[in-house]
Amino acid sequence: MFRLYSLIWRLTGPRQMILIVLSFLIAALAAAPLKFQQEIINMLTDGTGDLDRLLLNGAGMMSVILLSLGLKWVLGYSSGVLGEDVIRTIRKRLLQSASEHEAEPHHVSAGTLSTAISAEAEELGSFIGGAFSEPVMQIGTLISVIGFVTATQPRLGLVALAMVIPQVVIVLITQKQVNRLVGERVCTLRGATDKLTAELLEEVEEAVMADFDRIYGFRQRIFVWKLSTKFLLSTISGVATVAVIVLGGWLVLEGRSDVGTLVAAVAALGRLQGPTSVLITFFRQLSVNRVKFDLLHSLMGPARQAPPVA
Repeated sequence: MFRLYSLIWRLTGPRQMILIVLSFLIAALAAAPLKFQQEIINMLTDGTGDLDRLLLNGAGMMSVILLSLGLKWVLGYSSGVLGEDVIRTIRKRLLQSASEHEAEPHHVSAGTLSTAISAEAEELGSFIGGAFSEPVMQIGTLISVIGFVTATQPRLGLVALAMVIPQVVIVLITQKQVNRLVGERVCTLRGATDKLTAELLEEVEEAVMADFDRIYGFRQRIFVWKLSTKFLLSTISGVATVAVIVLGGWLVLEGRSDVGTLVAAVAALGRLQGPTSVLITFFRQLSVNRVKFDLLHSLMGPARQAPPVA
């Protein structure tokens, strides 16, 4: 993983810094709408508000939302363009390396090169576009939202934190199995493609069909691991939501909290599920792309340096 990230930084460091700054700004704004929501609910329930104050809070909430959406648009476009630049660079480097070593006995076969250029390079390049900004934004959002809930009602903040930690542990455990299956699947697909391009179809049909069956089996097992993990994560989210509602409702009945805080805490849980889900997906992509990076790196040759991304 360190080798992958060091290469990403060497190729795209200056542009990644811009994306990281945008991610920090987005994360800093994550809890602001919840604060406006809390103020509006409390103002309506305790009867201390008026129309001017309601409109002012509504306008403030909408302004923060629009600003956050605008920053996300810029971040998404910038990371997408950066990813496309990296895809182009990887493809050029693969083609150049294959051309330079075409005369060698163990040169890269046409089938493997085709698979690497068409699919593997695109997946890895797309990941690199958000390699730094995505985790910064999502982790920052989690910290911002959990911090807001904890500041307003510490008990509810602990429930929110307790929802995130088990999800991270589950993903760390299950992703190892998924990585192994992905690596075997990629190697099998490369081998099947090599057979198709190197021999007459009639001679390799049975062997390639067997490879297709193996790839199918790998995908089945990957689905089992991913869907089982998703089931456990969704269960934890459901338990946390019920716990916040029950605990928060009890605190309101006891006069130790207010309705606005409870509503904001429930909304915050919804906000937490998004970043948590994205972070889990990102970690899966990171793990899978680390495997694919090692496989692509083996095609380029250990002594070569990748050219910088424009």
